[in-house]
Amino acid sequence: MAGKAVEITDANFEDTVLKSDKPVLIDFWAVWCGPCRAVAPIVEDIAEEYDGRAVVGKLDVDSNRDTAMKYGIQAIPTLFLVKDGQIADKIVGNVADKNKIRAKLDALL
Repeated sequence: MAGKAVEITDANFEDTVLKSDKPVLIDFWAVWCGPCRAVAPIVEDIAEEYDGRAVVGKLDVDSNRDTAMKYGIQAIPTLFLVKDGQIADKIVGNVADKNKIRAKLDALL
C-alpha cells in the first residue's frame, strides 16, 4: 500500500532516517500508550499525503530502546522531524493536530 508509515528500528534508523534525502517524520510510540493510539491515524494519513515527498515512520520505543535512549525519548508520543540527518523540530507529549504537524513538515520540504 502506498503511503504507509514505515517501521523504523534500531537496525534501520541510520539508513531510513539519518541518510534520507527527504525530510523524515518519526512517531516514537508504544503499544500501551493511549495518546499514541490517538496519534496513529494522523501519522498514517500524513504518510499517505506526503508519499514520495517525505518519509513517515513509527518507532516502537519498547522494541527499539537503543534509539529511544540515544535521543532521550522520555515522553510518548514524541514526533521528530529530521532533515539532512539533523533533528529540525519535535513535538513532545500531547501531539498536535494534523495541521500543526503538516505545517512543520511543509517547512522542511
